Amino acid sequence: MTKILRYFLLLLVLTFAVDSIAQSADEIRSTHKVKRKETIFGIAKMYNLTIEDLIKANPEMKEPGYELKKGDIINIPISKPDSTQSAYLEKPVVTPPANQTAPVDDVRQREIRVGVMLPLHNINGDGKRMVEYYRGILMACDSLKKTGLSIDVHAWNAAEDADLTPILADPAAAKCDIIFGPLYSKQMQLLSDFVEKHDIRLVIPFSINAPQLLTNRNIFQVWQSPTNINDATIVRYLENFKDYHPVFIDCNDTTSKKGIFTFGLRRQLEGRGIEYSITNLKSSEDMFSKAFSRSKPNMVILNTARSPELGVAFAKMNGLKFNSPSLEIKMFGYTEWLMYTRTHLENFHKYDTYIPSVFYYNPLSSQTGRLEQIYRGNFHVDMQNALPRFALTGFDHAYFFLKGLHKYGKTFNGAAGMFGYPPVQTPLVFERMGNGGLQNHSLLFVHYTPEHRVETIRF
Repeated sequence: MTKILRYFLLLLVLTFAVDSIAQSADEIRSTHKVKRKETIFGIAKMYNLTIEDLIKANPEMKEPGYELKKGDIINIPISKPDSTQSAYLEKPVVTPPANQTAPVDDVRQREIRVGVMLPLHNINGDGKRMVEYYRGILMACDSLKKTGLSIDVHAWNAAEDADLTPILADPAAAKCDIIFGPLYSKQMQLLSDFVEKHDIRLVIPFSINAPQLLTNRNIFQVWQSPTNINDATIVRYLENFKDYHPVFIDCNDTTSKKGIFTFGLRRQLEGRGIEYSITNLKSSEDMFSKAFSRSKPNMVILNTARSPELGVAFAKMNGLKFNSPSLEIKMFGYTEWLMYTRTHLENFHKYDTYIPSVFYYNPLSSQTGRLEQIYRGNFHVDMQNALPRFALTGFDHAYFFLKGLHKYGKTFNGAAGMFGYPPVQTPLVFERMGNGGLQNHSLLFVHYTPEHRVETIRF
């Protein structure tokens, strides 16, 4: 009997061990081989997971432009008890108490309805650029749909001479949650009144005069005025380079408008008691050299953004460094310099150059390359050779706002830190303008390091 009991106990131990091993194996994520036409939504539902659970187990799905392809192997996390009570399961209808009202329409619980009111034609440059921007919006919608979002898009050709009245009379217009447009200032008042009446978010993507921003809380203006960018750049310069010796180089360019920045920066430096030097591209080597500090790192600032003068400045600094190799010299430039990388890239890296901008098109980025490939495959043409790329701008704008609406509903205000979207090209950070709408205040420094890396510093 004792022997039988011993075997019985041993069997229990073995059974428990096998169960434990099985349980441990269950805790290890399994994998799933993607079949044709399968979606993230469908796979999550198949395994009783939420979309968030599945994406968390597969971080690459968070990347803009991600596509689920046949043959992909994806991780399947444990189906937690509370995961089975996901959004995929029907929820009972609860009648609110008499003293409570029924919940209002919530964009987070249904499809997001998107409107595009831009010149969508092939007649002139405006139309061609906006068609590419619109295609970027469509690519973002397609990318978001693969993560489980439901999106319905309506587009209208709001040409320069178009009357928006019949467009806004379309019943689909009033049902939009968000509208991208317009491109022309003369269309703003009618559209502003319309979105305010129907509680629609309006994203103005490009540079138009929109005084309605100061009174209409439903408006987001992406474009920033040169004055605002100058002021923000000066603030960021003083925060990051207060220990540098500024060297301003007069480039004798009578057409330049960069004096707004250089004069503003000089006034701020003077107010802080920070000494700076002024020299000229035509100065002798000796006089040019005297403008540079031997005890502090130097930051060179030109008063023009033109390429020829930039080339002359680099030549003079190269001669200076040859005679005084111990001098520490950096460059602080302008957004236009991003167009000169083919000509001046080596010197950008050599002089540790910082370029302030509201965007950065990185042709070497895997995200950029993937979206360019998708664009080419979908539309059988390459993106226009423009800075910034209009399709990538549309992609970033749509991804940012639609993801924000999906997560926060109509309380989304685009403030910093609301959710982590790594922009492909165009970062966005919004601030409320008094009691009015929201203005984009994003700024970044594109930094060309001596190690031949390019990094972006976002603010």
